Amino acid sequence: MGKRLVCWFSCGAASAVATYFALVLSKRKQQFDEIVIAYTEVQEEHPDNKRFLKECESWFDEKITVLKNLKYGGSIVNVFESLKYMGGNSYTPCTRLLKKDVRKEFEQPNDVQVFGYTAEEKNRLDRFIDSNNIKVWAPLVDNGVTKSECLAILSSAGIKLPAMYELGYHNNNCIGCVRGGCGYWNKIRHDFPDVFKLRAEQSRRLGAKLCNYRGKRIYLDELPEDAGHYPTEIMPECGIACEYLLDVLKNGE
Repeated sequence: MGKRLVCWFSCGAASAVATYFALVLSKRKQQFDEIVIAYTEVQEEHPDNKRFLKECESWFDEKITVLKNLKYGGSIVNVFESLKYMGGNSYTPCTRLLKKDVRKEFEQPNDVQVFGYTAEEKNRLDRFIDSNNIKVWAPLVDNGVTKSECLAILSSAGIKLPAMYELGYHNNNCIGCVRGGCGYWNKIRHDFPDVFKLRAEQSRRLGAKLCNYRGKRIYLDELPEDAGHYPTEIMPECGIACEYLLDVLKNGE
């Protein structure tokens, strides 16, 4: 089995730039027998992601392999309904079933896997490497590239940012990500009222109190419209490593 480079593309800015760096550097050195760009598709992501993916394919001059958990149709709603569970502070089943498990099924022992950690995330990268028995390459960390620089690089390449960034979100997670705080959910209520209504109904029916408001877990339909301040809320990007990162945040490591 030859040596394979797998770039994990999430339709986020950092993963796109990390993929581009990895492609340029690896092709220059001709060190891999095969190069794959892989994307784990989730139904509830913004539809503009398809436009962003196509533009990145042109930038990469490579096709992107789209993966999906077929059992759940790549849908977080289906995962929640099947498990009758939407998640807690440090675990959400959608990430594990729709992203992490898909990645594990796709990976091969000799793979070198590229992730979009930025220069600000060096400590997170180190902890991720320590907790995973895989070969990791983080070209943005190696080259000191920050998240804001990733946005500038995409702009200079003539690629419009994904719609969720344009709308003021910190990342390109699913619309109505169950990891959001009070401010996030009130922004979703304003920007995507139908999604807010769906998550509120499902969370109430499944007994999932998704928000921490004034030290108490509450249902979305109990959330005051002035609660939270989204610009200051910490919300990790929902990617291959985010379960581990959330555990780190929770435990203050």
